[in-house]
Amino acid sequence: QVHLVESGGGLVQAGGSLRLSCAASRSIFSIHAMGWYRQPPGKQRELVAVITGGGSTNYADSVKGRFTISRDNAKNTVYLQMNSLKPEDTAVYYCDAKIQNSDYWGRGTQVTVSS
Repeated sequence: QVHLVESGGGLVQAGGSLRLSCAASRSIFSIHAMGWYRQPPGKQRELVAVITGGGSTNYADSVKGRFTISRDNAKNTVYLQMNSLKPEDTAVYYCDAKIQNSDYWGRGTQVTVSS
């Protein structure tokens, strides 16, 4: 098991940047994959970006070239750098850890992008 806490959300103007952090309660070194998902108002949760233990990454088409996911195993933290933000990026952003076919979620952090 792992407990995840997201931070870094907030209100930003279109074109701005934010960096989200996901702090884990234990070492993430052995966690196969960690990712960021988001849930826009009135919509389903969707994948934003995933990073494996080996450092491979995968992004939703809508954020490619603007968002970057990274992990710092020494700090037990996963980051999501978000640049060139758009109003359609407005959502609650959740951190996810995949451990032995189970998903562990944080409580989310709100990102609001104004036009």
